[in-house]
Amino acid sequence: MSNPVDYNGHEHELEPQFGLPEPLPAAERILWQGSPEWRGLARRVFHVRKLAIYFALILLVRGMLLVSDGATAGEALVDLLWLSPLPLFALAMLASLAWMTSRTTVYTLTDKRLVMRIGIVLTLTYNLPLRTLRNADLRVDANGTGDIAVQIPEADHIGYLNLWPHARPWCLKHPQPMLRSVPDAANVARMMVEAWSAATGMAATGSAVASPSPAVVAPRRASEAAHGAAAGALPAH
Repeated sequence: MSNPVDYNGHEHELEPQFGLPEPLPAAERILWQGSPEWRGLARRVFHVRKLAIYFALILLVRGMLLVSDGATAGEALVDLLWLSPLPLFALAMLASLAWMTSRTTVYTLTDKRLVMRIGIVLTLTYNLPLRTLRNADLRVDANGTGDIAVQIPEADHIGYLNLWPHARPWCLKHPQPMLRSVPDAANVARMMVEAWSAATGMAATGSAVASPSPAVVAPRRASEAAHGAAAGALPAH
């Protein structure tokens, strides 16, 4: 098992098995467990970096307007210092949410299913049998962390708000569970491919490419499956 989770908060100390709602059957084994990297969550989910730039620009514009209205540079600086705690507090709150989300989330991949234990206040656990997954997309950042979204059958609908922030953005009609900011995402995707193929007896038919863009997996026909066997390729059928 790679990338083990090293955190077991007080609220989860009574779990029968860490990250799982019940002990695994004897015939099932854990392949990987991991949690989101909180800095990636802060940047991509809570948009802390974009908001920091936005607040900085707002303060800069205000300072320029004050100076143009006759205030001295010192007076403008004092005014901005009085205003700065509010945006700093907002950014700190969002970063704290990212950190708490990371600390309370556990993703588990077994040879039979994908399990997502999520929720800061109300803990929810979703069991996604590998054999039911219809498709999956991988997005990898330059630092190796990435997002893996999986498409589940429409009959197994999960509410978008129940999943968020572990949901693919803007997929509101048919929400897709998403593993967010996973360390070494390409290797996790490879293990998911292998487990899915073993569970279904089918070959993966998609290929994944490291890219900052959200759409990185292009499902292809089964006749092209041999070209989708590279690390990071995910199932599609």
